[in-house]
Amino acid sequence: MNNILTISNFTIREALSRKIIVTFFAISTFVIIVFGLLFYFVSAENFMNIGSSNNPTAEMASELVKGLKLLVVAPLFGGGLFLSIFSASSFIPNMLEKGNIDLLLSKPISRMQIILGKFLGGVLIVFFNIAFLIISLWILIGLKFSIWDLNFLYSILTITFTFAALYSLIIFIGILTQSSILAMMLTYLIFFILSPILNARDSIGMFISSKTLSTIMDVFYYIIPKTSELGSLTTELSMGYGISEWQPILTSLAFLILVLYASIIIFSKKDY
Repeated sequence: MNNILTISNFTIREALSRKIIVTFFAISTFVIIVFGLLFYFVSAENFMNIGSSNNPTAEMASELVKGLKLLVVAPLFGGGLFLSIFSASSFIPNMLEKGNIDLLLSKPISRMQIILGKFLGGVLIVFFNIAFLIISLWILIGLKFSIWDLNFLYSILTITFTFAALYSLIIFIGILTQSSILAMMLTYLIFFILSPILNARDSIGMFISSKTLSTIMDVFYYIIPKTSELGSLTTELSMGYGISEWQPILTSLAFLILVLYASIIIFSKKDY
């Protein structure tokens, strides 16, 4: 376990040395400052009176807070994961460069521990960034409106989990090809294009007469991570609606485990 934590620590340091992670942190800090100033200069009553001539009520405050959560979580899911994928795509290719991998393999550490350490380190750096922003805003909203809804904090877990599923693919592609560009582009393809399309496969199927194509879409739907559904789930959880369906979580978790396991096997058999 100590070896895994050591590799994780090196991965976190590597991530912190990159401007993209610093940019992520800077953006989070800027958003927190903007919300803090806005809440300081605008009273809760004025917030609730916007677009309404009625007297503020507890129900209006609750709806306003839900709107603020949506304003934060939706862009964070897309933008935060975009930056995280961009940053993490080069972890494995950099590790496999001549000299780096030779030094790493000379240490008393197994190849499985190396991959698990890289995975844990990448996930932790994203978790800390997401948690910093969400917890800070949760405190600001709670202080301003006296609404301490713990459901908002669930978005930390769902966004981190979505990254973890995609990061397992980044590791797998990185080991196979040693190309950060390919790993990044394939992950973006799933995140921004394939998952949303496959999520709408029932609607698309109404315009497709090919049974074969529909079957292929169904197969791919259950194979790749359900980032589109996880995005919707993140929004619903943060607003207190609960989990309506566990299938996207369970199938994405299965993808994560299988792909990470395959990465360990391939890395263990490769000669460097």
